[in-house]
Amino acid sequence: MNATKLLKQQHDEVESLFEQYDKAEDGRAKRALFTRIADSLAAHSTIEEKIFYPAVYVGELEDLLKEAVEEHLSVKRIIADLMDMRVSDDNFDAKIKVLKEQVEHHVEEEEGEMFPKVTKTVDKDTLESLGEEMEVMFDGLMTEGPRNLIPDETDEAAPLA
Repeated sequence: MNATKLLKQQHDEVESLFEQYDKAEDGRAKRALFTRIADSLAAHSTIEEKIFYPAVYVGELEDLLKEAVEEHLSVKRIIADLMDMRVSDDNFDAKIKVLKEQVEHHVEEEEGEMFPKVTKTVDKDTLESLGEEMEVMFDGLMTEGPRNLIPDETDEAAPLA
């Protein structure tokens, strides 16, 4: 699958998880949905940082990618905070809302600015190859509980090269 289409599909899946969280009423359901959101975002950011971003780190995309990894860092810090909280904590739902807003902003920039530039800059075969590599890594990460890596990734943004 084309890399940008794969990432868009993952964006849609996380958006759906946030919608389910917003409708959830009991703590167990909220915790389970948060875990799925955190795992999805952790694996998603990993494949972007390790495969996608370095592969498209050229020309006018450089500034967008630098901003993207800083946004990832912000999201990781919120997830790390949430991992240390109980769903019953007063600020848990508020922090989830901030996480959702951060992710929505990031998705808007990727889909609205970055992906169109990537598709003009990177040829279709490369995007297909990247997508396949990213999908394999994502699936492997999802079996390992990738959210558990996040607390160790909150000091600084991921390197791009």
